[in-house]
Amino acid sequence: MTEDAPAGATLTFDGRPIPFRPGQTVGAALMAQGIASWRTTRRERTERGLFCGIGVCFDCLVTVDGQRVQRACVTPARDGQDVRSEHPDAALPIPEEQA
Repeated sequence: MTEDAPAGATLTFDGRPIPFRPGQTVGAALMAQGIASWRTTRRERTERGLFCGIGVCFDCLVTVDGQRVQRACVTPARDGQDVRSEHPDAALPIPEEQA
């Protein structure tokens, strides 16, 4: 087992504890718990989750430890991680311009 995934490791998804195995991604951990979608499209409100599973598309976006627009399919699951579903109408933060 790795340091990031001890026996009994869990991440939190929208307040719900999600167990995962060493080496799993956030997307794999969610799918293993029967959670197949975690965001919707803006216009049609169509559910999205894993699609390509290799980081090429952006269907599986989540917020991880406060960092928005993270692809669940390539983000390693870590013990204590805070994962949240993406809301399509939430504005993305605008980075501060450096002078």
